[in-house]
Amino acid sequence: KYYSFKDNLLETSGKYSYRLKQIDIDGTFEYSDVVETSIGAPQNFELRQNYPNPFNPVTSITYSIPTDGHVELGIYDILGRDVAIIENGIKPAGVYTFSFDASNLTSGIYFYKIKTNNYISIKKMLLMK
Repeated sequence: KYYSFKDNLLETSGKYSYRLKQIDIDGTFEYSDVVETSIGAPQNFELRQNYPNPFNPVTSITYSIPTDGHVELGIYDILGRDVAIIENGIKPAGVYTFSFDASNLTSGIYFYKIKTNNYISIKKMLLMK
């Protein structure tokens, strides 16, 4: 008997432990041995496309940084004005996901930009109410 599992919610490097719970028809159960795995830091800087896009009114923005450092992540309108600052500070290496709520904004095109010591990237997103 073989099992596989993909944990899509991991956001930081470190050690993670997993185990299975087997439940029999009569309701009794037992746990498997613990399996431990280590996740390293990402290899590259990356700003992923928000999801969903278009969105109404909440979307997720994910980025990864391979080294510790200062991160600025902001949302801008079509004229380049600041709409929201999501991140502005020192972050350890890892993968981060933020939920952005645009319920107080009007429909339209917005941009989100990440800036670190070694990387800048801008992506476009569409808010449709």
